[in-house]
Amino acid sequence: MRTGLSWLRILRDLVYFLCLGLRSRTTLAAENLFLRKQLAFYQERKVKPRRADNPTRVTLVLLSRWFNWRDALTVVRPRTFIAWHRKSFRLFWRWKSAAGRRPIPVELQHLIRKMARDNPSWGEERIANELLLKLGLRVSPRTIRKYMSKSPPASGKPRDDQRWATFLKNHARGIIACDFCVAVTATFRILYVLVVMEHASRRLIHLNATAHPTAAWTLQQLREAIPTDHEYRFIIHDLDAIFSAELDASLTRLGLKAIATPVRSPQANSLCERLIGTLRPECLDWIIPLSEGHLRKVLASWMAHYNRGRPHSSLGPGVPELRSVLQPLQRRRHHFDRRVSILSRPVLGGLHHELRCHRSRRLSVGDFCGPQDVR
Repeated sequence: MRTGLSWLRILRDLVYFLCLGLRSRTTLAAENLFLRKQLAFYQERKVKPRRADNPTRVTLVLLSRWFNWRDALTVVRPRTFIAWHRKSFRLFWRWKSAAGRRPIPVELQHLIRKMARDNPSWGEERIANELLLKLGLRVSPRTIRKYMSKSPPASGKPRDDQRWATFLKNHARGIIACDFCVAVTATFRILYVLVVMEHASRRLIHLNATAHPTAAWTLQQLREAIPTDHEYRFIIHDLDAIFSAELDASLTRLGLKAIATPVRSPQANSLCERLIGTLRPECLDWIIPLSEGHLRKVLASWMAHYNRGRPHSSLGPGVPELRSVLQPLQRRRHHFDRRVSILSRPVLGGLHHELRCHRSRRLSVGDFCGPQDVR
């Protein structure tokens, strides 16, 4: 508030100075002598002037460039006045240099806060990937972190053992993995969810639920998930009794070699375990299924979002199913190359929101369209 008043006073002095420039030199000389006489009167009475504030100092420094100020300076010593001038010079160059990174546009700050508010389970990397892939805006996750609530630090460190990581990297295109997780309905009925995914693309190829999982049901689900002209070589699963020897033999006839993970080694099937770790906080932990059919509809909706609309950091970032909806990078990091409108499509009743650029209207990044505007 005080800064605004100071600039207002400086502006008022500037306007007054411009008005004085329109007067004649004789009038100005007479007024100058008149003011000097009054100032001499106060000096004879030994009246101490009050301390000059910042607007007064700036005004005196600017006015000193128009005449010989040493003959007119009486309120302070010349050394003090020169110190004012140097301080003003330093403040001017500090403002002109603009040290540090410039802040991102205000519209982009509002967009980041909206994304963080609408998607409470998203982190800064997820929001950065959304902006990069959907809108083509390159924003650092550390920059995004300033505009969202702080997340607790991660506990524990990653494993140093890279044997399975090396194996998966060399054979990712030929590997699929499957596993089970549980979901509880509103009537406290336990349902089992089967997850089948590709390692190379992280694509979720099958997702289904049942109340009574058996080896025959699991084999039928795998037959529906794996096409006849597939190029897979291995399938990874744990040592659950559902994955029986007969099921592994049937998978061999499908052209797949079953690899069972060691006992108490979930890291051996880390990608599938991580997928389940994503399914829970982004879907199952927020929705209470009413029945088995309701759960299947929810899983189908989340599966489409996971494959087509959710960025994955391990892909560069990218999405498992690349589509033309992905936008090219903008020439400037924090600005669109041309004005667009951003459409937000709700997923799972608004639990997540997928962003998309729409160029038919001339709107800015700050214009948000509701679900009714999404085509």
